[in-house]
Amino acid sequence: MSPFDRIDVKSLIAKEKNGRMCVRLMALSHIEESANNSQTARNLHISRRIVNDWLNRFYAQGLEGLKEKPRTGRPSRLNEAQLVQLSEYVRNNSIKESGGRLNAQTLVHYIEREFKLNYGISNVYRLLHQLGFSWITSRSKHPNTNSGN
Repeated sequence: MSPFDRIDVKSLIAKEKNGRMCVRLMALSHIEESANNSQTARNLHISRRIVNDWLNRFYAQGLEGLKEKPRTGRPSRLNEAQLVQLSEYVRNNSIKESGGRLNAQTLVHYIEREFKLNYGISNVYRLLHQLGFSWITSRSKHPNTNSGN
């Protein structure tokens, strides 16, 4: 009995929300439809070695073998207390009564001044995401604008 006999790959692809897992399932679909590993890799614009690895994991562990493994990544240079302080600063300064808004460059300077650490703008955006903030903003209000209009 083939591992493909127990699953409906096409319906799994349709339901999958994770893009990486979707590509892995598409690779399974190609293999199930008699494509070889090289053809599958070419069709999905990935290396044949990756297709081989995915198939080996699928045959050994089933769909569970295709799931993402936890990634630790580099630990944050800010400790928990500093992250809380940064979060408070963002909450308290994101909307200004006089108009304008908080920007990433301001946060870069704040982190440098308060914590003696150099962060780039892209890392500030990553930190904000980690802290649960969204960087979608509305247009700022000019200080001389009438509030009634």
